Amino acid sequence: MSNNIWYVAAIWMGLAFVASLISIRTGISVALIEIVVGVIVGNIQLDGGHHILKTTEWTNFLAMLGSGVLTFLAGAEIDSTSLRANLRASLSIGILSFLLPFVAVWLFAQFVLGWGLHQAQIAGIALSTTSVAVVYAVMIEGKLSETALGKMILAACFITDFGTVFALGTLFADFNIWLLVFVVVTSAMLWLMPKWTKFIIVKLGATRVSEPEVKFIFLVLFFLGGLASTAKSEAVLPAYLVGLVVAGVFLRDKTLVHRMRSIAFTIFTPFYFIKAGLFVSLPALWAALGVIVVLLLMKLATKFIGVWPLTKVFYMRRREANYTTLLMATGLTFGTISALFGLQNKIIDETQYTILVTVVILSAFVPTLIAQKFFQPTIETMVEWGRIYDERINDKNRRQPAPIGK
Repeated sequence: MSNNIWYVAAIWMGLAFVASLISIRTGISVALIEIVVGVIVGNIQLDGGHHILKTTEWTNFLAMLGSGVLTFLAGAEIDSTSLRANLRASLSIGILSFLLPFVAVWLFAQFVLGWGLHQAQIAGIALSTTSVAVVYAVMIEGKLSETALGKMILAACFITDFGTVFALGTLFADFNIWLLVFVVVTSAMLWLMPKWTKFIIVKLGATRVSEPEVKFIFLVLFFLGGLASTAKSEAVLPAYLVGLVVAGVFLRDKTLVHRMRSIAFTIFTPFYFIKAGLFVSLPALWAALGVIVVLLLMKLATKFIGVWPLTKVFYMRRREANYTTLLMATGLTFGTISALFGLQNKIIDETQYTILVTVVILSAFVPTLIAQKFFQPTIETMVEWGRIYDERINDKNRRQPAPIGK
């Protein structure tokens, strides 16, 4: 059965179906349930040491595609008008959400755990991230992505992960001609994407059966992903940027958003989240449990120290403040990517990789579960935050004295 592609696909989809049923029953995000299912199945061994579920080249591709499409959709949900309106909050929360965990984990890994400089830097980068994929999935399931606070949180996630990508690129980038080509081509594509996407929707949108606009988006994501991998960068970075630049077009065409979202959550993301759970080895987890717990607590604590005070500065009530802080403490996509980058380039060893990936996956599950079960705000309160924020900012601007001579 393990050699029959249809049986393998049936097992993966069966697990995704079970995760959906559990999610509906418990009210917990299906992304988290899929991760837990992956952990459980990945640690069950049959006679002879064989695992029930194994990754193949095509499941790895679908998982990679799932992370890319989720990241694209997360970028496409960010309203540029809302981003500008909440820029101060998004920037402040996003920057500290990256900076404090990065520095703290780096120093702890190097001077307490005794890891080398570059190994400690990989640890700091991997545990500084906020998972756009998890946050976006939770927002969509709770119908919170359209609210002012939801958009601000997604924008702050972008700022945090941009810091992660910048740190990884600055400290470990392979500066070559392909990286230059990638930057130039991506910049040109980002400039042209809004116009091209709008043109295809307007001119060819009547041909809904063939879905030309969806195919065009996937074409661009595949091409830039290939160019990124050639330049030894990550495919999810251009996916996020493409999502950001076409967000305005998507806001005017909700049908396109819903269509791509349905495709992603039905076909691609189960492979991504279940595969993320497969990375967790329970024996290795028990062997390094102390280090894993300390690193997880350090990530959560530094995120709390960096984010929670700012949520009060930006007029959030306690429930919304706790919810925002916990979501900003999640990690998955860029965290696993950073750890895998370190392993593939022989910067960290397999034990260090297992520790980092386990902490990253636990950070996707633990804070999100707490946020959903104890601090889930209503749609109304998340919309209300936007009104309060605008009023307070406008009042503050009106109270500022006019410049001399005006």
